[in-house]
Amino acid sequence: MRRRLQTLFQRKFKVSLLFLLLLALLVHLAMDLALPAARGPCGCDAKALKASGVPSGNLVLTGPKKLSLRILQDFSGSNGSLEKGSQLQGARPQARDGKLGVRHQHGEGNAGRTEGSKLAALFEHPLYNIPMPEVTEKDKLFVVNPMEKFSLRSSGSDEWVSSSKAETVLPTGKTAYDTYPTWLKFHVGINRYELYPRRDPLMPTLLRDLATQRIVSSGTTSLPAPLPAPLPRCLLPTSLIPLCPLSVQKSGGTQLKLIMTFPNYGQALFKPMKQTRDQETPIDFFYFSDFERHNAEIAAFHLDRILDFRRIPPVSGRLVNITKEIRDITTDKKLAKTFFISPAGNVCFYGECSYYCSTEHALCGKPDRLEGSVAALLPDKTLAKRRSWRSPWRRSYHKSKKAEWELNPNYCAQVRETPPYDRGHRLLDLIDMTVLDFLMGNMDRHHYETFEKFGNDTFLLHLDNGRGFGTHSRDEPSILAPLRQCCSIKKSTYLRLQLLATQPYRLSDLLREALATDPLAPILTEPHLRALDRRLGKVLATVGRCLAGAARRDEVVVDDVGSRV
Repeated sequence: MRRRLQTLFQRKFKVSLLFLLLLALLVHLAMDLALPAARGPCGCDAKALKASGVPSGNLVLTGPKKLSLRILQDFSGSNGSLEKGSQLQGARPQARDGKLGVRHQHGEGNAGRTEGSKLAALFEHPLYNIPMPEVTEKDKLFVVNPMEKFSLRSSGSDEWVSSSKAETVLPTGKTAYDTYPTWLKFHVGINRYELYPRRDPLMPTLLRDLATQRIVSSGTTSLPAPLPAPLPRCLLPTSLIPLCPLSVQKSGGTQLKLIMTFPNYGQALFKPMKQTRDQETPIDFFYFSDFERHNAEIAAFHLDRILDFRRIPPVSGRLVNITKEIRDITTDKKLAKTFFISPAGNVCFYGECSYYCSTEHALCGKPDRLEGSVAALLPDKTLAKRRSWRSPWRRSYHKSKKAEWELNPNYCAQVRETPPYDRGHRLLDLIDMTVLDFLMGNMDRHHYETFEKFGNDTFLLHLDNGRGFGTHSRDEPSILAPLRQCCSIKKSTYLRLQLLATQPYRLSDLLREALATDPLAPILTEPHLRALDRRLGKVLATVGRCLAGAARRDEVVVDDVGSRV
């Protein structure tokens, strides 16, 4: 009898336990179903969020629950970095609430522009509407064949259809150009004077594509996957090259970067997150031993636009699934061998590069999600050759030796006599780049590039900005050596810097607003934004000292706009 009672009791206990587990599961499912309904009024773009890997309900969460969205990587060994990242996001809840999918679709040409914003007012200012020189056929990087039409297979595959197989009849009001993917339109639009126009209608779409397009291959080489056939005919004359241009990635590199390929053959450079936003470069670190920061690449692109240089290719933040979007689809065997599961159960990898590519410096997800910057690649060098120039103010990259410019106060006189700095606006363009680097705190500008087709009469490409925004509590005056030693600056640059120092157009406010549109916002912490205003004041003070010591004002502020402003 006692045994029967014990058996009956055990059965009832098991049934009760199973019932409780089933009830807990039903409650959990009910909560999951209730959350999407609760966020309906925000107007977010659910498809864009899903494509970027962000859970659709996270935008309305506050406090500790936001920690699941903010996936921060910390290599300092501090356990408090994730908590700080969550606090930073919680301090500015409206930076992303309901804006991710909306602002990227706004306006004609300026991503992040909203009515009544400071950024919109800035781009309407006369200094940002100075007419550009007329662009002739020889000023274009590519000459478009107006008869070429591109399309994807209607079967749902990712293969292109060659122009000979594509439909010859276009929809009413459409041109062949309308069939090009956004990345190709970006390449076609490059000319002698600018990488992209001020009011570029492609920019919101291109940034959104970088953040949300499906990744079909990842690797450390420029062609990470076998090319399907047939490829489309190139936009250039068919006698020049038989295939459509594919973006290129330089071999080597000091830190890990990945090439990501999209279904429409667009490619982007992915720089993974290595440090949290509030980590400053230690004061004892050399400039050449610092980590590259993904958020610096994002912020540099927007700062470059605000300064009206427009010489950095478009960059967007992206939350990547290491497992599905890198490990499972990579064709790079060397990269594939570096994946492992950490003791904490996170997916990690380290790849191959000159520095920081080891188990000790592995990139780990939480558990498999990782932030990074995704930059649109420039056209392949086989189609648009680029020339790399060693900066005259390059640092020694040595622990004890100094470069000549650090020892010779009259160094600029030598530079002015050396081609290509002895004529044209090359030296003034380099000083523009100096101003950008000082505002970011970037000491790692050893080379720059130009498009070879345009000779010396063209803009400089401001590439590789990952070592910017490493410090906010201190400034590096040596970055301003070209400006201080040459005492020259473009009139247009000087006038815009003066404008950005005024209250209605304060630089920190403008960059904060621009960065708020990024999927990974906030991109910079408030101390970094405040440092921009402080550094801008130092740039203007340097020009002021040059003006005070000059015999004529036009020797310092060189007129590059004439009667256009």
